[in-house]
Amino acid sequence: MIVGIPRALIYWKQPCFWETFFENLGFEILLSPKTNKEIVEMGVKVADPETCFSNKVYWGHLLWLDGKCDLIFVPRLKAVAEASLHLSPHPASRSSVTEEKLEYCPKFFGLPDLAKILVKTPILTETFDERKEKFEKTLEKLGKKINKNKKEIKKAAENAFLKGKELKEKEKQDFFKKIQTKKPKIILISHPYNLFDDYVNLRMKEKLEKLGAGPIFIDEVPIRMQNAKYKMQNWPKFHWEFGKEIMEKIRTILNYKIAGAIEISSFACGCDAVIKEFVEKEFKQNKIPFLYLMIDEHTGEAGIQTRLEAFMDTLS
Repeated sequence: MIVGIPRALIYWKQPCFWETFFENLGFEILLSPKTNKEIVEMGVKVADPETCFSNKVYWGHLLWLDGKCDLIFVPRLKAVAEASLHLSPHPASRSSVTEEKLEYCPKFFGLPDLAKILVKTPILTETFDERKEKFEKTLEKLGKKINKNKKEIKKAAENAFLKGKELKEKEKQDFFKKIQTKKPKIILISHPYNLFDDYVNLRMKEKLEKLGAGPIFIDEVPIRMQNAKYKMQNWPKFHWEFGKEIMEKIRTILNYKIAGAIEISSFACGCDAVIKEFVEKEFKQNKIPFLYLMIDEHTGEAGIQTRLEAFMDTLS
């Protein structure tokens, strides 16, 4: 049996986790290809005017998978415990992390329902809401839908968590290498599905490197490092998981010599409209140049290139 996974949006929250999970259960995995013009156009065509750009991209990936697999996996993400974001293979070790329940973007809630309308391929889904039950318990419920027992699910989940932990460790090592370079370091702030999708962000990382900068993704910054130099002032309590995570990582990155910060936001993202003000304030209070870029299906590379060049000129 082939399980299709859209390579967009929620996929980038825990890359490799779900394909490792299903592969360990004996399924063949079909990932949609990297985002391209055709995929974006398919997504834009079926989206309503209120849909953010990131969701439009997701619909394109979903439509690409339609008819090419037996099931398409589309989880319903509502709330996650902060501990689950650390991808430890053992629940006991994750329980030591603050068990604050953080909510996902409301757009994530309805993904399975909309997916069932858009495609003919059966949708495999389960509701992950750690305000009601632990992540591992929900995985067991998901496993029953594909005729897998508790033992098989536990083993597959452990392997998937280990894979995620390995990726996080590699990111941590890469971060310390990048932070030691002599190039002006630019921190790129956004959701992972914008940062790690080169087509969506118009190859932002590559453009900055050609301009002589050393770009660092906010997701690469270790989240649990102790900060002795900087104390977050007037830090609000965010109920969105990405908001709290981004602010914690900003608290860490401000311990290092950063030349500038760029925030990338998808057009019509309601959550970003709120968090942007707090992000910008933190950098400006520390006298670090800040650039805010809005992207959508109409954004042109020439305009982005011009703004990046002008931004880099302010750093010299």
